[in-house]
Amino acid sequence: MNELKAFQDKIRLWTLKQLYHLGFGHYGGSLSIVEALAVLYGKVMNIHPDRMHEEDRDRFILSKGHGGPALYAALAAKGFFPYELLYTLNQNGTKLPSHPDRNLTPGVEMTTGSLGQGISVAVGVALSLKLSNIPSYTYTIVGDGELNEGQCWEAAQFAAHHKLHRLFVLVDDNKKQLDGWTKDICNPLDFVEKFRSFGFWACRVNGADMEEIDEAIQEGKQQAEKPVAIILDTVKGQGVPYLEMKEDNHHIRPSEEDKRAIERAICELERKCQLEEVSL
Repeated sequence: MNELKAFQDKIRLWTLKQLYHLGFGHYGGSLSIVEALAVLYGKVMNIHPDRMHEEDRDRFILSKGHGGPALYAALAAKGFFPYELLYTLNQNGTKLPSHPDRNLTPGVEMTTGSLGQGISVAVGVALSLKLSNIPSYTYTIVGDGELNEGQCWEAAQFAAHHKLHRLFVLVDDNKKQLDGWTKDICNPLDFVEKFRSFGFWACRVNGADMEEIDEAIQEGKQQAEKPVAIILDTVKGQGVPYLEMKEDNHHIRPSEEDKRAIERAICELERKCQLEEVSL
């Protein structure tokens, strides 16, 4: 768990550093999936930079593509490419566009960003693996606002019908979307009950607690027929108190006050990462 915590801190640090260097971006929804990415890439998934094209690898699809900076940080921490590449985020000629692109970025399985579509792609991947008798897992992270899309629920029903028990849908329930609070825009009701009604095994966990996330995944792997939905109870801007409290934190072009707060958070994380490297 100490190693996983260090991995998580690297992801959060480099998510902040690349967005700060760019000057703007999706801070809120990138930071809220850091713990989930840390568990997936740091412990759970059978995936490695040296075996990117092996058939038996697990697949990860970031349906909420605007969280790309956090995914890029996780891929860099896993060794898919150097950290320095993160400073090219969303710039001309970059391999790291605003939303993930499988044709550009090492380690990215699927181009995403058009909200609602990633979960359908993940279902298709999971079905293909099942039909090919490849016992790999498919993981996808979707946003709570993204689940306003009816396409997501069509995909969920299809997944349950085909008993895709190696499909894991992690919902980043950070309570906000672009235009405000999710409950005010289109009340999602109870995600756990909704996924259960669509034929999933489902549970809710603290999305900032890596042990809870890992335990839920391990429990989900015991399902013999049902796909799995894990609802991550998160906060937009997670792990950076100043950004958690900021009202409009979906996409931020930092003010001078914001910049100072982000700089402090970066410095604190750099110190933590240095201490963790020494202790490990």
